[in-house]
Amino acid sequence: MAGIAALTAAYVLSQFFRSFLAVLTPALMAELGATKADLSVASGAWFIAFALMQFVVGVSLDRFGPKRTAAVLLGICGGGGAFLFAAATTPWMVTFAMALIGMGCAPVLMASVFIFAREFSPARLAILTSTLIGVGSAGNVFGTSPLAAAAEAFGWRWVIAALGVLTIAVALAIAVLVRDPAKPQGHDGSTGFAGYLELFRLRVLWPLIPLTAINYAPAVGIRGLWAGPYLADVYGASALVIGQVTLFMALAMVAGNFIYGPLDQILRTRKWVAATGNLLSLSAVLWLAFHAGGGIGADTVVLVLIGITGASYGLLMAHARAFLPAHLTGRGVTLMNFFSIGGVGAMQFATGAVVTASTVPGEPTAAYRTLFLFYAAMLVVALVAYLSAKDAKPAAIRG
Repeated sequence: MAGIAALTAAYVLSQFFRSFLAVLTPALMAELGATKADLSVASGAWFIAFALMQFVVGVSLDRFGPKRTAAVLLGICGGGGAFLFAAATTPWMVTFAMALIGMGCAPVLMASVFIFAREFSPARLAILTSTLIGVGSAGNVFGTSPLAAAAEAFGWRWVIAALGVLTIAVALAIAVLVRDPAKPQGHDGSTGFAGYLELFRLRVLWPLIPLTAINYAPAVGIRGLWAGPYLADVYGASALVIGQVTLFMALAMVAGNFIYGPLDQILRTRKWVAATGNLLSLSAVLWLAFHAGGGIGADTVVLVLIGITGASYGLLMAHARAFLPAHLTGRGVTLMNFFSIGGVGAMQFATGAVVTASTVPGEPTAAYRTLFLFYAAMLVVALVAYLSAKDAKPAAIRG
């Protein structure tokens, strides 16, 4: 349990680092001359680096175990990237720092999921993963009004530098406290990257991939990147107001994980829980698209709903895990995580281009209506594909 606690602390940091740019948007624009497009690229760099590292992480988990994989990457890349961010003087340094931090955070959640998949019954995977994400999402909360207040009191550079020190301390705790699970008999992880080819031959996974790639994108993209510019451009909101609104959305994302977690056991289905939840997410995004600028109170309520319904990641991971061979557990969960985080990263880049292309001078809502419609269209495509997926009804939890 001490090892899981250390990994949970690391996941709190991971959630913080993927979502804190929205609150620092005014400071980074003023001090570094960063544009919205620059910050979109920087945010996307975190997710793309994180996603591409999943292939290395998957092989490392199966071959070396979660202890060394998580501790080394988090300490060197995560801590180093935070220090570089704190010292940044140009937008490209922010982007490079975000990519390094993404590499450092890449193994954290997967190390935990790997341990859950190896040491607990499959029936518990959805609730264990969702609970971990729910607790870890405190980092998402810290990246809202608490960060805004700390940055105003001490300066954003000192705050991020302190987080670099904390990141290295957590990496050391992982190295000391995490215990690697035993490997399956007859398999030592030596198939390396070839194991991914075996996974791609599992056609049962194919319909799950689009929704895995898109379900999280609207919530994390709006919360971590677009909420700040949207509220500032449309309502003239200050950093503290942005922090308060994104705090509510972050708390909703925490709650969403705890809501989704037990539903597969209660309703005896994973597919239809995920499909229904993401249909609600689609409805909320569409409402925002057609009512953008209608009032900051109403928008906050809809953002909260997007936060809750966009938290189906743990459920989708459990759905996919039901079809994975035991000896490819590490590579299987990281493959699905690659699509999840890679989808978010790709959407960060794409949404930056969408907002830039659809900006109308003197009409700030135009670009954001197009942005929300773009998120909705991607969700529609993913949901249609997911409807052909085979359900994986969970076994009853015993003991």
